[in-house]
Amino acid sequence: MNEAESAKAAAMLRQAGYLQTVSENEADIVIVNSCVVRQAAEDKVAGKVGSLARLKRANPHVRIALTGCMVTGQQARLAERFPHVDLFYGPSEFDRLVEIAPELSEVDADLAELPHFYQDGAASPDVTAYVPIIYGCNFVCSYCIVPYRRGREVSRPMADIVTEIRQMVARGVKEITLLGQTVNAYGHDLPEHPDLADLLMAVEEVDGLERVRFLTSHPKYMSDRIVQAVADGSKICEHINLPVQAGDNEVLRRMRRTYTVEHYRERIASIRAAIPGVTIATDIIVGFPGETDEQFQHTYDLLEDLRCEKVHVAMYSPRPGTLSSRWEDDIPWAEKKRRHRAIEKLQERVCTERNQGYVGQTLEVLVDGFAKGRWRGRTRGNTLVFFESEGNWQGELVDIHVTESTPWYLLGEPPAAREAGHRG
Repeated sequence: MNEAESAKAAAMLRQAGYLQTVSENEADIVIVNSCVVRQAAEDKVAGKVGSLARLKRANPHVRIALTGCMVTGQQARLAERFPHVDLFYGPSEFDRLVEIAPELSEVDADLAELPHFYQDGAASPDVTAYVPIIYGCNFVCSYCIVPYRRGREVSRPMADIVTEIRQMVARGVKEITLLGQTVNAYGHDLPEHPDLADLLMAVEEVDGLERVRFLTSHPKYMSDRIVQAVADGSKICEHINLPVQAGDNEVLRRMRRTYTVEHYRERIASIRAAIPGVTIATDIIVGFPGETDEQFQHTYDLLEDLRCEKVHVAMYSPRPGTLSSRWEDDIPWAEKKRRHRAIEKLQERVCTERNQGYVGQTLEVLVDGFAKGRWRGRTRGNTLVFFESEGNWQGELVDIHVTESTPWYLLGEPPAAREAGHRG
């Protein structure tokens, strides 16, 4: 979400005549977008913002802004801590950029009336792009600060989203990812109550768009309609990001996740039954307050059984203002690290075995970059693929014959006939 909002702010400033600089020392405006999901991220932002005081002293005319979740409800405290910052604005408050870039009012006279959305110029020249469709979160997971910083769920009108995607495609975007803290809660607050399945089917009809993804989903809202939309859509990638966070029911209850391990297993089974070849990504928190060795083993066993294609694992850290921050952080750091490593080792084995199964197959890859002499892209299942080839493959869908595998990516080669055509 932060990446999408940063891109939107940058696009707005480009529309007003600003150019992006390589160095902040050359900038007239510096915007820092913050994340507070974990303490380490917030500390990193604070360090960066603090370091900009030197830039302000050297160039008093530079305008500095801090945005993102760190700002919500904290403006007065932050202004006292960082007096060199000119503007503090919350997530999606793009209209407030006019306070440091008055030229924006000349671009759109109604800017102040568009606190959440600004479509013109939002697209980047990249092959892939992110499109926020719902802001905020109505869940109150005991460990999560996001609902307190981003507020309750607010869905964008479907027509606005489709229009923005059409603009992106017109500028060369081939793949879009629909974003939300709880992306599959989309639409419940809109007048006609559309859901994510309705939006996916509408986006499917955008001419020139090649692929659609969405994240992050909550198990409670992963409906049969959404699953069927993925199964039926020719552009909707067979990849589901569905965080479980823990594999023990008591830990899930204390996390306030509102589902059980049994429900999660059933949902994964139904997704795999409905969508052939689907890949599953999930998130895990280890070392949650009170998590016993036995409860962690339940999480380990769940992951071993499900064999998800990707697992993002994080060590628990208390976030001030959340319910769990009132509880003793009673799992030693060394034990959290041991559990973290155990899951990473398990996932490396699972990914090794899964990726070996791709060797010899031909997979559709959307090429999105070139570095160190190799082209890079992703399959519909979100597996990273590298291949060497002359010519320009940027932004193309290409069938890659997989020749080698690692736990984290695949290596392959394009069809010889097509490669010869690109060289010619």
